[in-house]
Amino acid sequence: MTCEQLSKEECAFAVSAWGKRCVLERYVRRSGLEAYKCTTSDIEADKLKDLIETNQCIEACGLDRDTLGISSDSLLESHFTQKLCSSQCYERCPNVVDLYFNLAAGEGVYLPKLCETQAENPRRGMAEIKSSGIVAPGPINPVGFLGAPASSPINPVEFLGSPALPPY
Repeated sequence: MTCEQLSKEECAFAVSAWGKRCVLERYVRRSGLEAYKCTTSDIEADKLKDLIETNQCIEACGLDRDTLGISSDSLLESHFTQKLCSSQCYERCPNVVDLYFNLAAGEGVYLPKLCETQAENPRRGMAEIKSSGIVAPGPINPVGFLGAPASSPINPVEFLGSPALPPY
């Protein structure tokens, strides 16, 4: 299977026979009408090939078949992270977990730890990731204003793990 052969309804979250992730792209035709095409990205799926994500996983993980491109932005949304970290998604949809595990790792976030934090305190999990997707840094200097000890509610070390391997 090649990504370019897939319809708009099958493209997002699919993996080609060569293990490359498929992405849905929008373009404008000469007539001015918008159209969609499925293309092959440079992003490789870990140990997955020739796969079109199931509707059950799309729903369980809070995804949308009309998703354009691949982005870690959705990890900033508490509702999405709750769905992604749910047992229905996290334990049953290895393609989706692999994708978001790698997207999170690219932003310096360890997905299993994010899911653990999400389960304990959803607001805290999201507060620890800045809108850029980077883990919020703690104080560089442990001494705060006028020599008082600095305190930071954010501990980026909690989200870092080693090595960055998918959880299956």
